[in-house]
Amino acid sequence: MEMPRSEPVSPPNKQIFILSGQSNMSGRGGVTKHHLWDGVVPPECHPNPSILRLSADLQWELAGEPLHADIDTKKVCGIGPGMSFANAVRERVEGGAVVGLVPCAVGGTALKEWARGEHLYESMVRRARESVKGGGEIRALLWYQGESDTYNQHDAEAYQGKMEILINNVREDLGLPLLPIIQVAIVSGDGRYIEKVRESQLRINLPKVVCIDAKGLELKGDHLHLTTASQVRLGHMLAEAYLTNFEPSPPASSSSASKP
Repeated sequence: MEMPRSEPVSPPNKQIFILSGQSNMSGRGGVTKHHLWDGVVPPECHPNPSILRLSADLQWELAGEPLHADIDTKKVCGIGPGMSFANAVRERVEGGAVVGLVPCAVGGTALKEWARGEHLYESMVRRARESVKGGGEIRALLWYQGESDTYNQHDAEAYQGKMEILINNVREDLGLPLLPIIQVAIVSGDGRYIEKVRESQLRINLPKVVCIDAKGLELKGDHLHLTTASQVRLGHMLAEAYLTNFEPSPPASSSSASKP
């Protein structure tokens, strides 16, 4: 059962996060082998009035699971990392800012389908640009993709160079030369070159790009997609990476600042 969506809203103080990649970002947690979502939403993924999502028709609305239901439309979506990430960030950031999520992930997509000029890339950039029109700031791109690049050795070994190009292109096209990027190193894949893709992901060394490792997170019976519990954990890992690396520390209070 999907969350009912609210009337469009657009508070000006949004902290905006782009969610992109393929199925483990859009979420298959709780999707059964019969291609049905079980409807179970963990407490960490519950909706909150301070967490919004940009819908497929570019309207801000209350965010709820499945977060990518109107974006990744060719497959059944379930729990992904986005809501647990947003709740964790909301709880830790001071000032009452609203978290705005821009879901863009589409299952079964290879990195070449996210190249500049391709539909998925251009849609992601268009949605990101639209997200700031009513106010707010894009704080980071969260990226989890690569399982579809494990089929052959060439794609796996070329992953690093192509991903670095994608990062540079997104930053250029959004006019954000130091946009923080948090990438997830894959734990599964469709082919035999999983470790090659992981090596490519972990080798990326660009300013304000960090990589967290999904290795060790539990997979569903299909040996490809993360379980609901793993998606909750991944959301917390993404939040910790963002807060540790990119969220400015709150200023010290006057009382603490006056202490020796």
